[in-house]
Amino acid sequence: MKILVRSVRIMDKTSPLDGQVRDILIEEGRIAQIGESLTANEAQVVEADHWCVSPGWLDLRVASRDPGFEHKEDLDSVREAALRGGFTEIVLLPNSSPVVDAKDTLNYVRRPLGGPVRVHVTAAVTRKAEGTDFTEMIDLHRAGAVAFTDGENPIQNADILLKALLYLRPLNALLINRPEDRQLTLYGQMNEGVTSTLLGMKGMPALAEEMMLSRDLKLLAYALEQAVLPQDHSHSDTLPMLHVSLVSTARAVALIREAKAAGLPVSCDVAAHQLVFDDSALLGFDTNLKVNPPFRTPADREALRQGLADGTIDCLVSDHSPHDEECKNLEFDHADFGITGLETAFSLSLMHSGLPVEDIIEKLTSRPRRILRLPVANIIEGQPANLTFFAPDLAWRYEKTASLSKNTPFLGQNLTGKVMGVINDGHARWFV
Repeated sequence: MKILVRSVRIMDKTSPLDGQVRDILIEEGRIAQIGESLTANEAQVVEADHWCVSPGWLDLRVASRDPGFEHKEDLDSVREAALRGGFTEIVLLPNSSPVVDAKDTLNYVRRPLGGPVRVHVTAAVTRKAEGTDFTEMIDLHRAGAVAFTDGENPIQNADILLKALLYLRPLNALLINRPEDRQLTLYGQMNEGVTSTLLGMKGMPALAEEMMLSRDLKLLAYALEQAVLPQDHSHSDTLPMLHVSLVSTARAVALIREAKAAGLPVSCDVAAHQLVFDDSALLGFDTNLKVNPPFRTPADREALRQGLADGTIDCLVSDHSPHDEECKNLEFDHADFGITGLETAFSLSLMHSGLPVEDIIEKLTSRPRRILRLPVANIIEGQPANLTFFAPDLAWRYEKTASLSKNTPFLGQNLTGKVMGVINDGHARWFV
């Protein structure tokens, strides 16, 4: 593979060429040369005027239904959706069937599939992600699990969460949890508030997220007092032990801000679609807007934007959650939670976060890699070519999805910020 990309603006805060327009020559999967007016014999030439290039994007929260529910999404379709969304790396939740709670299932999902999208897999904290008995976390860590989480099932048992933190600390491994007290959200359909009252639907109070988050942060502080440090902990001390997934309320953002100020090793993310809607959007009973955590109030949405701006919220994620027609095209209270978001996460972030594009890219590249202890991707000569090309000002219409499921409210809509191509692991794909 020999590709010469001409006149592309480099967007990489770790590169001395950040913000500059250059030609980039890629040979044998590496960045061979960066300069002006480059030439290369027998190279595929891509004219990239008005494009930008950044390190390849990484999505921290993706659900694939393979194994077990491949009719909703399989490993091929989820990688194709990731490609079209600009992601060269995705992190899969363990909630398949069987759950990724043993090495054989982990190895199945992690097996080499080729192409530009690299798949990382989280393993379950508890068997079948049921919150009762621990998995063999040390073995799973050694087998390649990139982090540990029960994924779509928040850990309800405080003792399980505390022991998981203590077990993972010597391994310098990450625990991911989504804070939700399911006793408080039982039978809930949407955010508890004025709109849920008007619609006569059972609400899911913000308190359910905030109480559980407060518990998790207190357990993290306690675990730090009790933990056995790894032998070489000089670098791990600065990395988060706990990653809070899908914050959605103003108080949750404030709690994480306070925890970080107190020096707790915690990080968090927000789903791109949470920046678009508030709970009034559900007045039309569109089941494609039924998500968990639910869309909250306008004040909560503004707090999420502030949290992104001041660095409290580390990452943007798609929270890609595919469901077939049988799970979505029915009465609202019977429909499953979830949106497919891989293909729209960048555009929604660009249009609704209030962040400059450079900061959005940072929250899709260096921040999630650091949290996961993965090597940072750089746009520097000699480095592997792990790149995403995009046109931030280009409008496009989301006409068709590469996912096997279509549970998104954005199909048929005009969006801004188009992915033009990706290069990774010696493979290139262009969407021009």
